[in-house]
Amino acid sequence: MFQIMATVLLIAVAAGCKKDAENGIPPTVTSTNAVTKATATGIDSKISVTFSAAMDPSTITTSTFIVKQGTTTVSGTVGMAGLTATFTPAAFLLPSTVYTATITTGAKNTSGKSLSADFVWSVTTVAIADTTPPTVTLADPANGATGVRLEAVGANSHPVVITFSEPMDATTLTTATFTLKKGTTLVSGSVTNTSTTATFRPAGNLTSSTIYTATITTGVKDAAGNALASNYTVSFTSTGPPTVISTNPANLATCIDASKPITATFSEAIDCLTITGTAFFAVQGIPSGKDAVSIPGTITCAGTTITFTPTTPLLPNTTYTITITGVKSLAGSTIEHDFVWTFTTTAPTCPTGGGGGAGCPSDIDLKTAGGFGILAGVGISNTGFSEIHDMNVGISPGFRSSITGFPPAKVVNGLIYAADDIAPPGAVVSQAQLDLTTAYLVAEGATSPTPVIISADLGGRTLGPGIYKSTSSMLLQSGDLTLDGGVGGCDSTSVWIFQVGSAFTSVGGGGGNVLLIRGAQAKHVFWQVTSSATIGDGTKFKGTMMALTSITVGSGASVEGRMLARNGAVTLSSNNIITKP
Repeated sequence: MFQIMATVLLIAVAAGCKKDAENGIPPTVTSTNAVTKATATGIDSKISVTFSAAMDPSTITTSTFIVKQGTTTVSGTVGMAGLTATFTPAAFLLPSTVYTATITTGAKNTSGKSLSADFVWSVTTVAIADTTPPTVTLADPANGATGVRLEAVGANSHPVVITFSEPMDATTLTTATFTLKKGTTLVSGSVTNTSTTATFRPAGNLTSSTIYTATITTGVKDAAGNALASNYTVSFTSTGPPTVISTNPANLATCIDASKPITATFSEAIDCLTITGTAFFAVQGIPSGKDAVSIPGTITCAGTTITFTPTTPLLPNTTYTITITGVKSLAGSTIEHDFVWTFTTTAPTCPTGGGGGAGCPSDIDLKTAGGFGILAGVGISNTGFSEIHDMNVGISPGFRSSITGFPPAKVVNGLIYAADDIAPPGAVVSQAQLDLTTAYLVAEGATSPTPVIISADLGGRTLGPGIYKSTSSMLLQSGDLTLDGGVGGCDSTSVWIFQVGSAFTSVGGGGGNVLLIRGAQAKHVFWQVTSSATIGDGTKFKGTMMALTSITVGSGASVEGRMLARNGAVTLSSNNIITKP
């Protein structure tokens, strides 16, 4: 019964379609269908369309039934069966891809009536199940590569690029799954990607001649969700813009020999053809200053070092500025920024109180007296804890019984000598007193350069090397005395001699210390006092004190030097520290 009714209905439909054709009604598309079958290599799809009326098979062709992927026409064949036309592709279609099918107005029914308008629809193919993990097919730089230039920006920048075997899930390619390390330290940067590549670009230029390691972790997945089977790493050695790693003279150096050449050493070999007078130049003063003067000279280049030799020696006591710009390495990298440094040459003579001078005074040769931190004529006493380091304590012509307070005072790395000791100790201290007398007289009579007559109070002054004289007493009370080796002498051999016509007194505490700067050393400071000397409480004193009579060292005072008294006593208080200059 069901079969008969279906037959009657089918006859009725056919009759209706025939009637539409006979009545000249334009045909229409009533339904579409895609028969899809996924295989290992693609999609086996046939795209069909059903019309409202019987169609003229000669008008149903690949010219009127067109299938495209984007703008590309898909090759295939068209067949007609009843009211249905079917497009069969010549090759498998791509998975997960949208195709567009069109029936044009060139399609006609059996009475010659065309479609009123093109009929267009879309077909999306199914995805093929993918269970294969992606792999890395190419790394740039390659593993083991050397001389790789990695920069954040610029025409020569070279990021790390990884190519995969298939399209990847872009959301899994981040700085967490694509890293670059210098040793164990992460390098800051950003990650971008296309379908099958990922790019790591460092945030800044990398260090030259350094091994870096890029890693893609198993957190990276392909478009089907398959993770990389294992971490992938690639290591390479970088190069980058050359940098200046050292200069001679150093930046801001003072007291520089004006006759010496100037050198700059780079992080890598330099292209010497890029070293010109405009790439490496020296000026007297600051380049932006109105008084800056270019310095003529010759430039030589070898390996990593550039040397500038002035045509004539540089001026004394003058500041110079050196600039390096535009220099390239052998690898073609250009120095990233201009490199600029300054230095100051030494002065030719020893100024004396700012008034110039014929030369610097010579050291006073203490001979055997130089081995004593304390040397007295008639007595040595101490009332509290004190220490003398790396020097001896001696008395002559006084006897050992005139040395008191040892202990609690200690002599560290030294001995105590007295005139009444059995030879040779007694002879040693006696000779030291004779040598002290000689040194005292040399200091007292020093006249080259001409001594500068100075007021009684040295407090608050800054003095370069020279001879300074007071015809009466000398004080250190209204501030610290600063001895500056950078004024004229400019080195550790600068000498100061103070000739005191009567007594010397420092008040100590916050206003009577001796300070040394710019190369000045306590071993080159000599005080010749015609009577007695008092080092006030808490004074930080520098130099060798040579007094005709006695010396008193106040509580808490420290001495980098010596306390040497020819005829009188040396008296320590408590907490006195005397160290070898």
